[in-house]
Amino acid sequence: MSEEPKPRRRQARGERRIAQLLQAAADVFCANGYTATSTNAIAREAHVSPGTLYQYFPNKEAIAIELGGRLLHDMREAHGQAFTAENLALPLPEMLDAVVDPLIEFNCANPAFLALMHGSEVPGRIAEEHDELHRTLLARVREVIGHYAPALSAAERGRIAGMTFAAFKGGLDLVLAAPEGPERDATVTELKTLLLRYLSPLVGESAEGPARAPADAADPGATRPRPSGIHTP
Repeated sequence: MSEEPKPRRRQARGERRIAQLLQAAADVFCANGYTATSTNAIAREAHVSPGTLYQYFPNKEAIAIELGGRLLHDMREAHGQAFTAENLALPLPEMLDAVVDPLIEFNCANPAFLALMHGSEVPGRIAEEHDELHRTLLARVREVIGHYAPALSAAERGRIAGMTFAAFKGGLDLVLAAPEGPERDATVTELKTLLLRYLSPLVGESAEGPARAPADAADPGATRPRPSGIHTP
């Protein structure tokens, strides 16, 4: 019985070493990208020998799969915090805060997520899981659009959700590129303003008003109201 604590201590040391290697890998992937990263570079960043690294991971792909799996799990957790029934009960501006903030917080805290997921030679398993997450998030955005504007057709919900998601991803790139502090905070505010001004016409004259049917539902020749400042030929 006196021997029992030793395996647990060894396991704890192993878990700490794995966490150290994964953090080093995240830093190197952010700096160099997945393709240009080597196991030697990860070992140097972790301040261990390549031999020590190979005790835990056979190659760079195995490191990327483990790191990517953990990041995807954490991203799903952030996604779960964002798209809740409680948040859908909020007026549109407050709902945007509740949905956008956890997703931005996750990406700012984990810059390796985008660096790893967007690499040209990312292991297929990670790419498949990321694509599935992307489809899930887009489906949730469609549900949100349908909740606030139930009279929209499925095709319209799909188009609007796609545009909203694309706007968020483009704005997220600018948020991550902005220096941390007031400049990043201001960029987040601009992103939320963009989303609010695009989505507000879907729920009435006021962003907090009731949902209304799109104009083309009553009159096929009419067009859906557009945010001010956007002109069409």
